[in-house]
Amino acid sequence: MTEQTLLNSALREPLAARLRPETIDEVVGQGHLIGQGRILRRIIEQDAVSSMIFWGPPGVGKTTLAHVIANHTKAKFINFSAVTSGIKEIRTVMQQADENRMFGEKTIVFVDEIHRFNKAQQDAFLPFVEKGSIILIGATTENPSFEVNGALLSRCKVFVLKALSEDDLFALLHRAIESPKGFGSQKVEISDDVLRMIATFANGDARTALSTLEMAVLNGDYEDGVTTVTVDTVEQCTSKKSLLYDKTGEEHYNLISALHKSMRNSDPDAAVYWLARMLEAGEDPIYIARRVTRFASEDVGLADPRALELAVAAFQACHLIGMPECSVHLTQAVVYLSLAPKSNAMEVAYNRAREDAITQLAEPVPLHIRNAPTKLMKELGYGKGYRYAHDYTEKMTDMRCLPDSLLGRVYYEPTEQGLETRFKERLESIKAWKAAQEKK
Repeated sequence: MTEQTLLNSALREPLAARLRPETIDEVVGQGHLIGQGRILRRIIEQDAVSSMIFWGPPGVGKTTLAHVIANHTKAKFINFSAVTSGIKEIRTVMQQADENRMFGEKTIVFVDEIHRFNKAQQDAFLPFVEKGSIILIGATTENPSFEVNGALLSRCKVFVLKALSEDDLFALLHRAIESPKGFGSQKVEISDDVLRMIATFANGDARTALSTLEMAVLNGDYEDGVTTVTVDTVEQCTSKKSLLYDKTGEEHYNLISALHKSMRNSDPDAAVYWLARMLEAGEDPIYIARRVTRFASEDVGLADPRALELAVAAFQACHLIGMPECSVHLTQAVVYLSLAPKSNAMEVAYNRAREDAITQLAEPVPLHIRNAPTKLMKELGYGKGYRYAHDYTEKMTDMRCLPDSLLGRVYYEPTEQGLETRFKERLESIKAWKAAQEKK
């Protein structure tokens, strides 16, 4: 029997399961919740757990934290799966928990993928949570506001877990190589660059990172008792080529800059190429969607008002669907924005106004456009002289709305690109009418 076969026989559990933390200090990431002095850490260390929901993307430690709680608590801990459990199983467990409470024993019930339970199944927990028979801990990748019954959710504290950083995953992969629970008993040669490559590919998911590492080691080049894992090995295991990309480094900003400037220069082919470069390297589509939405107003604006609508729709699609499906929605937005007429008038207008706002923060709002909800305010002149535009034939007046020190200041100057030509004509007619009224 070869050494690799012996290895497979001896290590039957997946690497992610073997490396699952047993103490809170072994957990990677989530420092905002379990760092020193943080609320969830104190709750676990003091064994003062109450009903809670862990919400976050896959592979960030929701189940891991539940296991850590199980190791710290003196309560009976029951692991429940929303995939395999029905109402009958729930009620059986709840009745047992009720009996345990009579003898002073607490019961913690962990429900993985709680969003998969329907309303009736979730309702089965509610009375036992209400009277304290159980402490419910749910884990979900979906927004609990939509997926967990309101009555149940109101009795749970929601903790939001974040995707792990590349540094978190890199540290975890190092631990896997060195730990006896991982590959510490073997001689594995793998460079930091290759570990970084796996961490980048995993995109915040610890389970994906460890599974990829495990597959790479098991398929590495074995010779003279040493397993060597190369870039080529990882590429074969992930079916992805190593792309020149670092989501926290210079190339990250170079590529988003290339996308932005290609759209600005009305080059859809280049824009789609840079989009594909980022997505195939593992960039978060939400990040790209945010930048595309910004572009819709910064570089297109009122030259094509529909640009913002399309960009927001693409953002929503990325949020709801995710990769790889949302790649086509981003492509549609990027091509549309590349072909749209361009105007930076929105950005210019805001920057001009921002400059005045910062230097003249104390400028009072003119009395005539202040609200006057109380008698005292009316007596002080709030709202006096205000003219309601809808009461006039032209649906506007020559009433001044800027502070006196800024009268005549111009922030928005429309261009003659696309539909903004119409806005320019409209603005010019408004200004001409108001100027005429002031001369009367």
